[in-house]
Amino acid sequence: MSNNNSSLPYSPAKEKAGGMRGPYNRLLLVQKLRHLLTHIGSVRIKILLPICVILAIILLAGRAASFMGWKHYNLLPARAQSRKGYTVLINTWKRNDLLKQSVSHYAGCSSVDGINVVWSEIEPPSETLQADLRRIVRHKSQSSKKPDFRFNLNEVDNLNNRFRPIPDLKSDAVFSVDDDVIFPCSTLEFAFSVWQSASDSMVGFVPRMHWVKKNDAKHFTYGGWWSVWWMGSYSMVLSKAAFLHKKYLDMYTNQMPAAIREYVIRERNCEDIAMSFLVANATGAPPIWVKGQIFEIGSTGISSLKGHNERRTRCLNDFVSLYGHMPLVAGSVKAVDAHHKMFW
Repeated sequence: MSNNNSSLPYSPAKEKAGGMRGPYNRLLLVQKLRHLLTHIGSVRIKILLPICVILAIILLAGRAASFMGWKHYNLLPARAQSRKGYTVLINTWKRNDLLKQSVSHYAGCSSVDGINVVWSEIEPPSETLQADLRRIVRHKSQSSKKPDFRFNLNEVDNLNNRFRPIPDLKSDAVFSVDDDVIFPCSTLEFAFSVWQSASDSMVGFVPRMHWVKKNDAKHFTYGGWWSVWWMGSYSMVLSKAAFLHKKYLDMYTNQMPAAIREYVIRERNCEDIAMSFLVANATGAPPIWVKGQIFEIGSTGISSLKGHNERRTRCLNDFVSLYGHMPLVAGSVKAVDAHHKMFW
């Protein structure tokens, strides 16, 4: 009997047991490697495919925005802009406790260059009040350069005083605000950046609307907050909380028809509507409404009195008569700070 094993049938088990490395073992190794590479490839595809899809969407969105004429604005904080900060112009009347709260708050906002208090009382502010407010500004300010603080004293009491020009005003931007409302500094920073992108406009937090009367296209009705909320459009932002360029103070006092200022004195109302008419007449554009938190720290004002909307409606139509046309322009843009809003 021959001892030649070449005639025996091939046995992979025997080859493996005997430590042999024949062709079958090499084939098995190649198959395992192919299977491993295939598995790795499928995993990589599963990981990379969603990333590629997301990148493609971002690229297409950017090109679509460019194609449709949309512009992307990088609204940097005001301190990073080339322009200066803004002046807070506080209108007050015999509410020194509220005035102190307002000055204390706004002195701590980083982009505030100055705080001016519109004082229209017969008696000037006491030395004690002036000293207290200056001490508050020095203590609350977070910047090395403290905001300028001054009183704008007026000999007579009328609502036009809040828009008198301010000599030597350093900043172009003026934030006109009543002494009984407060806005967080972050909200003001955002609103200021919006104003910087449209510095001829009024940029504010309290929108209102004028409506054409039904079956009477020559007369208008004043629309309060609920009409703005319901219809989604507005044509005014009230100067109780709005940014505007300092040039409008001079225009209001020296260029606007004197009959309108006299009307405001006589009616003791509607100076904010008069300013909205002035800016709209100069720009031919709507104001910009900024969505933000508002904290009311005082009691209700004249807007809560009976017949308020009727008086405002009368102002609207009387101002239209004095101008000879309706300058207000309706808009529907609402500026929202996406950093602080999950849904916008």
